[in-house]
Amino acid sequence: MVFDVVCIGHLAKDRIVRGSEEYEAPGGACYYGSFVLRALGLRVAVVTRLAREDLPLFEELDSIGVSLFPVQVPETSGIENIHPDPDSDRRICRPRGFAGGFRAEDLPPGIEARLFYLGPIMPGEVPLDFLRHVASLGPVALDVQGILRRLRDGELVIAPREDQGEYLKLATYLKADDVEAKALSGVSSLEDAAPLIAAQGPREVVLTHREGVLVLADGEFHRFPFKPRSLAGRTGRGDTCFSAYLGRRLLGDPPREAARFAAALTTLKLERPGPFRGSLEEVTRLLASP
Repeated sequence: MVFDVVCIGHLAKDRIVRGSEEYEAPGGACYYGSFVLRALGLRVAVVTRLAREDLPLFEELDSIGVSLFPVQVPETSGIENIHPDPDSDRRICRPRGFAGGFRAEDLPPGIEARLFYLGPIMPGEVPLDFLRHVASLGPVALDVQGILRRLRDGELVIAPREDQGEYLKLATYLKADDVEAKALSGVSSLEDAAPLIAAQGPREVVLTHREGVLVLADGEFHRFPFKPRSLAGRTGRGDTCFSAYLGRRLLGDPPREAARFAAALTTLKLERPGPFRGSLEEVTRLLASP
């Protein structure tokens, strides 16, 4: 079994609360990322852990051509994402369930990929030994969200960890948002944080924030803005941007062009709840606009 990208992470039963609006939806980095990678025509597999009764929630992945390898466990992960101000980037995240940490035996025997994309959303989801095992199979793209999350007073918060450098040195590509970047580097400026993160191992660092994306690759910065007309699709922003960047890099784009494309696609996603279901033609038109 050979794929372009094998996504490893919990698929989630999320609840979104935005102002007076409340609804449940599938979620997780692998969920949002798979739609982008498939839109780019890449061969995608998802290795996840979830309860059997929740498999129907993710049937759409099969319909778009994703190969799903679920490990059945008693409980599916889930997060309640509360946005007190619909137009604000601030959100409160509360856990609704946990599917347990990944183990080497969760990977299908003989699975191969050009890139292994790990998108943990929960603390304890990707143990260090498991990441080491995956890194022995091929290049790793790592989203540090679940690595840095801690449960504090019922809320998932970001905090530094003593062994975070052990995770970073195993990643070829690394993604963090502005809060996570500060936890990794100790500084608030993304331009200052990126080199400090890269010095710990990652070859390319992708930092997302409310205004756009900053990429550091081969010693050069590449900055591109998000320009959405609304933030109706705020949940999944970073997952979408990172996946778009990774996909275009696998297709041969240099870092600058991959970052530019990722910013445009993420702009479109931010305007609509759920994963990116637009067309590449929409992205092309946006890239061509003033």
